[in-house]
Amino acid sequence: MTEKHIVWHEQSVEKKERQEKNGHKSCILWFTGLSGSGKSTIANALIRRLFEEGKQGYILDGDNIRHGLNQDLGFSPEDRKENIRRIGEVAKLFVDSGTIVATAFISPYRKDRDLVRQLVDKDEFLEVYVKCPLEVCEERDPKGLYEKARKGEISSFTGIDAPYEEPVQPEIVIESDKVSIEEAVNQIVTTLEEKQLLRR
Repeated sequence: MTEKHIVWHEQSVEKKERQEKNGHKSCILWFTGLSGSGKSTIANALIRRLFEEGKQGYILDGDNIRHGLNQDLGFSPEDRKENIRRIGEVAKLFVDSGTIVATAFISPYRKDRDLVRQLVDKDEFLEVYVKCPLEVCEERDPKGLYEKARKGEISSFTGIDAPYEEPVQPEIVIESDKVSIEEAVNQIVTTLEEKQLLRR
């Protein structure tokens, strides 16, 4: 709850001005999916491409954020909710700065993702579902987390003993077991262009 004496201060440079200077609109690309589905890999490849094309982009990665801003949070449903709430607020600031921000978090609960969607304007949030079968994610297991979860060394692990709620109507669905990283990036860029967030 915000104290009554805390007052919002309007900035002298508006979001629209920053977007015009950058030559593109700003938005949140909210990557969601199981661990090992390819969220971070695809998000990083996208931000690299945008950078090389002179666009303003940044990535907020789940593991990186838990090293700093959210290092006080665990993986209980309550902590997961607070994790996403904080990231949503940070992502909103990036949108206000005129930046395309890609967030790579499992974010297993629909309600939490929907709360972030409501923080920004309708066209400024794109849910990117990186869809990948659990067995493929387990085969990849780049961090060895599934193996630890199966052994009981990690509890409340999404897909094993904690739920993952698939998006109902995501703006973008990437089947990462069927397409290359380059194809996934092209798919996202095409969507951004179609929605006039990026110029063709």
